[in-house]
Amino acid sequence: MTINEKLSQIQTKFKSKKSRFNSFGKYYFRSAEDILEATKPFLLELGVSVVINEELIDDIGLPVIRTTATITDGKETINATAVVGVDLEQKGMQMPQRFGSASSYGKKYALGNLFLIDDTQDSDATNTHGKKMTNVEIQKAKDYVKSGGKIEAIKKKYQLTPALEQELKTL
Repeated sequence: MTINEKLSQIQTKFKSKKSRFNSFGKYYFRSAEDILEATKPFLLELGVSVVINEELIDDIGLPVIRTTATITDGKETINATAVVGVDLEQKGMQMPQRFGSASSYGKKYALGNLFLIDDTQDSDATNTHGKKMTNVEIQKAKDYVKSGGKIEAIKKKYQLTPALEQELKTL
C-alpha cells in the first residue's frame, strides 16, 4: 500500500472530538494533542508515523512560525504546512505564551491540512465577534434558551435585535 493510500484511509476514517471548552468564547474545540491522540490507532495499523516540525521565520520583521506535519511509512512521505504569525502585542500573555499560542495553532492547522479535518464548526470559523446571526444560529440560540441557557451568554457573542431578544425572553 502506498503512502497516499495509507493517508487516504486515515483521512476517511479519522474522528477527533472537540473535547476542549473555551469558557470565554463559549465553544468547544479540538487541539493538536486531540488530533494526534486520534491518529494513534492508525499508526501501528498502517505502519506510519507522524512528526511535526516548526521553523521560526523573521524575514518580514514579524515572527512567523511555519509548521510542517509529516506522515511517513519509512519509504515515502507527505507533508502539510501551516504558517502562523506571532502576535507580539497580545495583552494578558507573557512572551513564551504568545509563541506557544502561535505554535499550538500552527500544529493544529498543519495536522488539519494533512488529515483533511473540516473545522467549519470550529470557533475560528463560527465566531462572529458580535455580528448579526444567521437563521441557523437563531434557531440554535432558541434551542439553547429553551434548554435553560442564558440570553446574556448569547449577547456576548452576537448582536441581537430587540425583537429577537424579546422573543428569546418569552421562550
